[in-house]
Amino acid sequence: MQAARVERYGSPEQISIVDVPVPEPGPGEVRIRVEAAAVTAGDARLRSGRFPRGFRLPGRLAIGIRGPRAQVPGAVFSGVVDRVGGESGEWRPGDEVAGMTGMRLGAHAEYTVVRATALARKPAEVAHADAAAVLFGGTTALHFLRDRAGVGPGGSVLVNGASGAVGTSAVQLAAILGATVTAVTSAVNRELVTALGADRVVDYRETPVAGLAERFDAVFDAVGNISRSDGLRLAGSHGSVILAVADLVDTVRARGRVIAGAAPERSEAFRELLELLAAGRLAPVGQVLGGLEALPEAHRRIDTGRKVGNLVILPGLGRGEAG
Repeated sequence: MQAARVERYGSPEQISIVDVPVPEPGPGEVRIRVEAAAVTAGDARLRSGRFPRGFRLPGRLAIGIRGPRAQVPGAVFSGVVDRVGGESGEWRPGDEVAGMTGMRLGAHAEYTVVRATALARKPAEVAHADAAAVLFGGTTALHFLRDRAGVGPGGSVLVNGASGAVGTSAVQLAAILGATVTAVTSAVNRELVTALGADRVVDYRETPVAGLAERFDAVFDAVGNISRSDGLRLAGSHGSVILAVADLVDTVRARGRVIAGAAPERSEAFRELLELLAAGRLAPVGQVLGGLEALPEAHRRIDTGRKVGNLVILPGLGRGEAG
């Protein structure tokens, strides 16, 4: 089979497409024929070896000093169960599923192996590309907004970085939860975030987010340029500050009204998001770029910091016989 490979940290040109053996599932694992996979900011960080401030050393100790130990990137996918290993619960070959691979990565390939518990059934009416597009930003936004900050009807949410993968999900999910949404983005994305459910749009080039006079029940920073102190001021005396891209210091200090850290990968959340997608309540914002060969271009777009929505590849384009 074909798979992407990153052997050394560096530019998008470090990504190569190679022939590798098809992986075999072990007990409690499932092999997936990958139909679509998201390309995320997390993928770009793991390829470049660049991490939020303070995380460079611990990050490289965890994933590899000179290059990632898990050399086949990709963590978010939608596809078809191809083989099950031992006792793998409800799954059978032919089932259409979506999920995440965790730190084992491996989704930017024609086939990948995942834990049987890391999957959710994909509704028939949802396209594979759309399923892959919503999971990364959707799980992050759902965890922080609903499960951690308790956003609900009548609340007010500020989403900074509202046009990215996490931001577009945060705008939609905050609106679905019943909150009034103020979206911070560039003017060119005003129509997009309004269509997604934003009640007000702030152009950060005209109005710096730190200078806003309003107070919010939840301040969701999806890009990492709101300081802890500015976030607390915008949240007033009772609101929550969500630092989705926090440096090491803010992550360690996060407690009480300041929320940071990684969102868990839970199959229950995958199911909820896919059901919202099937019902037409959640929109899969993004673009399909092509097959595995499109990965360097996807990483270049992410590196600009101006990517809109999600980027998706289709590893099976031109798929031959597995081997």
